[in-house]
Amino acid sequence: MNVIKNNNRICDILGIQYPIVQAAMSWITDAKMVAAVSNAGGMGVLGPNAGAKFEGSKKISTEERLRNELRKIKSLTDKSFAVNIFSPEEGTDDTYTQTVLNISLEEGIQTFLSVGFVNKKLFRQIKDHNATLIHRELTPTPEAAKMAESEGADIIIATGYDEGGWIPQNQIGTFSIVPTIVDAVDIPVMATGGINDIRGVRAAFALGAEGVYVGTRFIVSEECPASDIPKQDIIRSKAKDLVFVSSLQRSTPHKLARELERMYTNGMSPDEEMSLRPGMLEGKLDEGIVSVNTAIDVITEVKSCEDIVKELMADFIE
Repeated sequence: MNVIKNNNRICDILGIQYPIVQAAMSWITDAKMVAAVSNAGGMGVLGPNAGAKFEGSKKISTEERLRNELRKIKSLTDKSFAVNIFSPEEGTDDTYTQTVLNISLEEGIQTFLSVGFVNKKLFRQIKDHNATLIHRELTPTPEAAKMAESEGADIIIATGYDEGGWIPQNQIGTFSIVPTIVDAVDIPVMATGGINDIRGVRAAFALGAEGVYVGTRFIVSEECPASDIPKQDIIRSKAKDLVFVSSLQRSTPHKLARELERMYTNGMSPDEEMSLRPGMLEGKLDEGIVSVNTAIDVITEVKSCEDIVKELMADFIE
């Protein structure tokens, strides 16, 4: 099966070779990984807490760490890349968001991935600098997609319930949400949620998506700063084994994940966010969680980001 290779709007808007964007995963992106994806023809995204391993030997500020990572990326690639930015609810100001935006603009960043809500003030700031805006609503709806488009978003990401990371609260699978969002807007849509091999890419395009946003598969890459321990854990694990540690995340099953599952099942509200760093960055499986999508069965080996891009984008390679 061949998908359309020419006139891809995602590639044209982002200035990339292949319509694949690496997800902005908390704690486990850094300059090396972002540059590797961009150099392979996709678009790397610098996510929250990127470069946090520096903290082990030297405590540095968020501002310094972000600036260091951005400058390092630019030393490793001349290709396009993006910065993730949290988009709070309308009427809400977020100091961290403003800090990330200000430093990124100072460093000449021209592509932003907003995750969260349609925030008109934030969108306006980004568009006033003639930057490109990709928007991902945490719980996607046609109404939110239309609003994002009207406020200047250039690309919409449609997230299915199959995804890793923050799970949508409408429990609509990727196969169902993608065509719904595609039909709601005129700008191009990227699909995300359970896309770990070329079959997932082909399915996304068959549903009307013009690109894919991939997270879990890139965790199991040579360049990802995640510990090798969770990478092998993902390879060994099966979708049937995953546990819900809250309504927002699922994890491979280990000691803390099992405890969070018990709390969640009993109606308590565990704070699983603080468990991402020990589980995924440091490899302390019993002290953290490993957040993944539901298609992990098809991930069987660690590969370079370049090989992952080539595998998923094989239909676009002449």
